[in-house]
Amino acid sequence: MTETPAFYDDLAGCLAEAWRRLEEGAAHQSGFHTPALATIGRDGAPRLRTVVLRGVDPTTRTLRVHCDARSAKAAEIAADPRVSLHAYDPKAKIQVRIEGTARLHGEDGIARAAWASSRPMSRVCYATAPGPGTPLAAGGAYAPPEDEDGVEAGFAEFRVVVLTAARLEFLYLARQGHRRALFTWDGEAPAATWLAP
Repeated sequence: MTETPAFYDDLAGCLAEAWRRLEEGAAHQSGFHTPALATIGRDGAPRLRTVVLRGVDPTTRTLRVHCDARSAKAAEIAADPRVSLHAYDPKAKIQVRIEGTARLHGEDGIARAAWASSRPMSRVCYATAPGPGTPLAAGGAYAPPEDEDGVEAGFAEFRVVVLTAARLEFLYLARQGHRRALFTWDGEAPAATWLAP
């Protein structure tokens, strides 16, 4: 029989476990490292893609990912900041879904700090030509920069996406009975409730 985790019948514990898992994901230490981010397309249809979780702050309810200013993701967030994030760790059997608003940061202090902490191999992505989503005549018809100056020029296209959670759903799949909880923040008043799984 699997041991029941401490958060199993504890709403506050479920929320703490969700943020803990997300923080571990940002540190490359859990299955939450590459969640899916959904935006609203310019045509009103949902758009979904995998992103890399770069930072989490439970105190401000924020999560950080990076994107290219030339990407559809950046344009969609600029047009409509409502987003959703989905993370699932099959080993832990925990799913977290977050809804909120996203804000783009480029060439400001937040972006500069994130750029400085990025690995050189990650920076190269923002200096490639043409930009993300551009149709190509052949698979290799894009050019990464060949020198450090070229890589650093990519900072102009680098954007930090900061998602502020307004709603968080936690789901734990367990043989003895699943647990699902909902947490919402309406202004400064947080609310929590159990949901039927």
